[in-house]
Amino acid sequence: MNFAPEPNSHPLFAAGPADSVQAQSSRDEQAAPLIDAHIHLDAYDHAQQRDMLSGLPAAGIAGVITVSMHLESARSNLRLARQYPSLVYPAFGYHPEQPVPAPSDVDELLAWMRRHADDMVAVGEVGLPYYTRKEAEEAGRPFDGKPYEELLERFIAFAKEHDKPVVLHAVYEDADAACRLLERYGVKRAHFHWFKGSPATVRRMAENGYYVSFTPDIVYEPEIRELARVYPPGQVMSETDGPWPFEGPFEGQMTHPRMTAAVAEEWSRLQGFSLQEARQRLYSNARRFYGI
Repeated sequence: MNFAPEPNSHPLFAAGPADSVQAQSSRDEQAAPLIDAHIHLDAYDHAQQRDMLSGLPAAGIAGVITVSMHLESARSNLRLARQYPSLVYPAFGYHPEQPVPAPSDVDELLAWMRRHADDMVAVGEVGLPYYTRKEAEEAGRPFDGKPYEELLERFIAFAKEHDKPVVLHAVYEDADAACRLLERYGVKRAHFHWFKGSPATVRRMAENGYYVSFTPDIVYEPEIRELARVYPPGQVMSETDGPWPFEGPFEGQMTHPRMTAAVAEEWSRLQGFSLQEARQRLYSNARRFYGI
């Protein structure tokens, strides 16, 4: 892949959090709303959740997809969804960048998910532990990835059984393993969040109809910018992965769903769309994928 020259600067979100919300709200008054397609809402404290969620409409955010780390995380996200209906949409799963749970814990989580299948918009966040595996390999420690693949297979089977989309943490070569499982079970609705991978994997995912989403690092990361140029516009969404922090113009700021406005603006430039068209596409894509 060839990378185009980077812009010299990017003026978005130089103000503090309160000023940013007010400025962005005024700026996008006539613009299409946005959806944060991947955020860990339960990882914020209660005051942050309250302030963030109460300010979303004024910030031009129509909703957030909040993904779960484990059972307690899923329970917290369900409570938030019930407290903020039509604004918070929960996904339930087990994040792979942590130790594989005991079989009884997996059974408990899946049983709880079955009871709350009508409350969830997706299975997630699930996937494979690329960063944990790399850390172990670099430290010379043995690492067995088979239990993680077996766990991911159970979640994909659940998604097939209940006709739910899957939200995936699967980057580089792990994405190929995830694709094999998705193909084996015939799961078509897959969202690879914050994806990085080879051109061959990108083609495979695009041809399969899988979606990707871009975080605010689309502003400054060449690898993400190139993916944003080449991936089909009808299969992309905006996300923050909050509370994960970002660099560049976002340095020192609490990650907030309003930052999807920066994603939309940068993606519009990379694709040659008007800002209004870019926002409308990202919004429509997220609504279509998640059925919200």
